[in-house]
This record gives sequence, structure tokens and C-alpha cells, in this order.
Amino acid sequence: MSVSRILAALLLSAAGAAGAQETGPHASVATLMTKALSDYPGKEATMITVDYPPGSVDPVHRHDAHAFVYVLEGSIVMGVKGGKPVTLKAGDTFYEGPNDVHTIGRNASQTQPAKFVVLLLKDQGKPLLTPVH
Repeated sequence: MSVSRILAALLLSAAGAAGAQETGPHASVATLMTKALSDYPGKEATMITVDYPPGSVDPVHRHDAHAFVYVLEGSIVMGVKGGKPVTLKAGDTFYEGPNDVHTIGRNASQTQPAKFVVLLLKDQGKPLLTPVH
């Protein structure tokens, strides 16, 4: 099973567990590349794109990674536990640390799609996303 299918399955599983938080269509995730980091044994970088259809909402989750987000198009709302939600537009960035719980992730628009790229620096072989209940 491809990494993008695993991530999509995790998103769907977490969305089902989140219940009331599921209010829109699911995000589409594509893995662009994964590369072992030879200077950092046991670590790897994975780059993904996330397409949010209008009204898309993520379930609460964590990445257990350093996650660097860059918005390519549209507008998204992101937030981590203990932080304030931020609305990001094309060209804006966001960071999640390995101990952060991603409590808010959604398309800011009910009518326009959004797309962003995420670079994850993580332990090799660890999942890209872990649902939080």
C-alpha cells in the first residue's frame, strides 16, 4: 500500500473517530518524495501535498515530526493545542513540532479549494499521521 493511501486511510479512520468534527469532504494527500537523511541516522524527510476541497476539515491528529507547511493556493486555518488558530493564504507558512497536537486544520473557504505542501522531518518508518482521540 502506498504512503499516500496509508495516510488517507489514517485520515479517514481518524475522521470517523472524531465524529462531530467531520463536517466536510476529506483532504487528498500525495507523497512527493521520501529521503533518508544520512547526516542524521534514523531520520528521514518526507514531502507531501495536501489538497483541501471546499469545506474540508481534518480530524485531530499529531505528526510526531517537525512539520513545515507552505500554502500554495487558497486559504487554510491551522492550529495546535495551546496555540491560537491562524488563517494562512498562498505564500504563508506554518510549523508544527513533534510534540504538538494538530487540533485545527481546515479549508477556510466553503467554495474554493486550497493546496499546501508539507515537509516532515521524522524517524524513519514512523507514520506521517497519528489520530488523537
